[in-house]
Amino acid sequence: MRLSSRYFNRFTFDAAGSAAVEFALTLPLLLLLVLGTAEFGRVLWVQNSIQYATEQAARCAAFKLTGCADAAATQTFAASQVHGYATTAAEFTVTYEACGVTGTNGVQVSASVPFTPLLSPSSLLPFESNLAITLTGQSCRPMY
Repeated sequence: MRLSSRYFNRFTFDAAGSAAVEFALTLPLLLLLVLGTAEFGRVLWVQNSIQYATEQAARCAAFKLTGCADAAATQTFAASQVHGYATTAAEFTVTYEACGVTGTNGVQVSASVPFTPLLSPSSLLPFESNLAITLTGQSCRPMY
């Protein structure tokens, strides 16, 4: 019994490898913080890009520019204006109604785009598949 306690006491005062253990304990938290910050920045980027696309498509349709002759063409134009994320024309809706100045007709473009995280199918972060959100954007321009 005395022999095993002597080895145990020697083991408890040995500090070799403690930095490796501390690094192994803090690395997952550090990676979660860095990757989470990058993913949050990506969400903000895509949201801003969708809002920009709806504004440009509403402007294009309001001024009856070449690429926005009807609702389908405006949807296609809006999908082409989203940068940094793949969208389809079906995710955009175009309606012609009164908006902005009273007594004038207008065009309203709205978008509803599902956002999927980069690591969603990963077994490393199984909870991230529950984080799928829908990003929206809307813009209305009067037609003169």
